[in-house]
Parts: sequence; structure tokens; C-alpha cells
Amino acid sequence: MVVYQNDDLVIKVPKEFSLKENINYMSRSSNECMFEIREDIIVKAIPITDEVPLVEIRENTDGNLVIRFLRDTNPVSEKVRYEVQQYVRDWFDLDNDLKPFYAMAENDLLLEKAIDEFYGLRNIGIPDLFEALVWGILGQQINLTYAYTLKRRLVETFGRSIEWEGREYWIFPEAKDIANLTVEDLAPLKMTVKKCEYLIGVAQLIVNGSLSKSLVKGTGNFKEAEKMLVKIRGIGPWTANYVLMRCLRFPNAFPIDDVGLHNAIKRLTGAEEKPTKEEILKLASPWKGWESYATFYLWRFLY
Repeated sequence: MVVYQNDDLVIKVPKEFSLKENINYMSRSSNECMFEIREDIIVKAIPITDEVPLVEIRENTDGNLVIRFLRDTNPVSEKVRYEVQQYVRDWFDLDNDLKPFYAMAENDLLLEKAIDEFYGLRNIGIPDLFEALVWGILGQQINLTYAYTLKRRLVETFGRSIEWEGREYWIFPEAKDIANLTVEDLAPLKMTVKKCEYLIGVAQLIVNGSLSKSLVKGTGNFKEAEKMLVKIRGIGPWTANYVLMRCLRFPNAFPIDDVGLHNAIKRLTGAEEKPTKEEILKLASPWKGWESYATFYLWRFLY
């Protein structure tokens, strides 16, 4: 639910939400370029059609979210204001009822500690499909620190920005900004030739209409959606599940081969070796329908 308070938007949040816990997660990298954390406030440029409102997201005394439009970006159109609040709802996964997840997790060997430490954390989303696919491709077989470096180079080279109080707030490049580039155009970013090819290929699919959020969701079920994505060059099971988890919001998306997931399980179980796939499947059997959130909460132990 959204209500108006002067020109601000106020979004009522569920009990199972903590802005502090989400900000703690979002602060994991000092090299993040898509938003700024100012203590307990988030500042972000949100592209909505032809407008790019710059907003401040904070918590009010009731624990709800307040969206304030900064600079001269307060949109006149009610449609744009509505889309901004929908973006924020999607970003923080506010329409997902986590009560069943917490009920399951409180009796789970691995998750009981996670929900105790990170109560109110949400699966922070990547609402734009192209951005989610790019982030998944960039993160393949490299550490998180370098992935953030590659993202910043891409965004600051091919994205747009708006300025406020001496700082630039970046908007992620659109697929059309990348689709007509060559590998040579992307070479200064210092990523592999294969990744350059994958990014251009994905951008071209989105531009020509062969790939979209609605098409993937329209498959009707998780397995079909996964199949659609893994048919794309450069998108394997890990990347597909990452995108299905962070962008398409499939609750049973499960990047089972993720190294971070393996390390988190190893740490929590005190095992000397990383778990096998069979061991993970056994541990994950109670998570059915919540694999995405279980993974996200276990990742949180690593940051």
C-alpha cells in the first residue's frame, strides 16, 4: 500500500522487513555504482520510461519507507510516481509474504541462525532483465570485488548519469546501448572476449524482441523459464538461476553450483570439505519452494 505525504510517497512495509538489514547487505561493496548509502538512507536514480527521478529512500518513525524526490526530479505524472513506488516494492520484494519462510527456517539446521541474525532481510532484486543478465555474466568465474569493478567500468562508459550535490548517480546502460557494439568497443573494460560476446549477444536478443521479462515469465513455470535462459549463449545453469532468483522472482530458483553457497554451508556445518551436490540436495529438501530465499540468506554469512 502507498500513501502520499506532501510530495513524498510512503510505502507500508510488512513486519518481516528491516531497512537496516537490507542496507547492511547493500553496503557489502564500497565500489557499488548504482546507488549511494548515506548512513540509513539510500539514494538512487530510477529510470522510468523517459524520466529518471532521483530518489531518497528512508524509514519513518512508523517503520515504513518514505520515497522523497530530489533535485528537480519530482514527476508530475501520477503514472510515473506509481511506477517509482512499484520499482521500490519490486527491488525490496515487499509483496512476498515471508512468514512461511521464517516458519520453515526456524526449524532448519542451516537457516535458523540466518533468520535470527538477518531478520527482515529481503532478496534485494534487480528489476531490469538486461541489468540482471549482465551482472550474472560479469560475475562468472571471478571474485565479487572484480565483478563490481567490471560493472562500474561498463556503467560509467556506456550508461547515463544525473548530478546532485556534486555526485553522479548512474543509470545502467540499456540493451540498445550495447547491442551495436563490437568486442573491440568493450575491450577497454578489461573483461574476457567471451564475456564481451555474451553481453552483446544478450543485448541483441532484447533489442530484437526475442528476450524479455514477460516472455520468460510467460513460460509458466520455473523449469521452462530455466530452459529458455540456458539456450542463450553465455547463460549456463548458474547464471540462469541467479537471474530467475534476483529478477524474475522464481521462489524455487536454486544456483546449486554456486561457490558462495558451498562456502556458507561448509562454514555453518563446520565441515572440512565443501559439500557435494548430493549433500546440498539433502540439506535443501526442507526448503522446497523457498530455495531462492534460503540461498540468499546463506550468502549473507559471507559478507
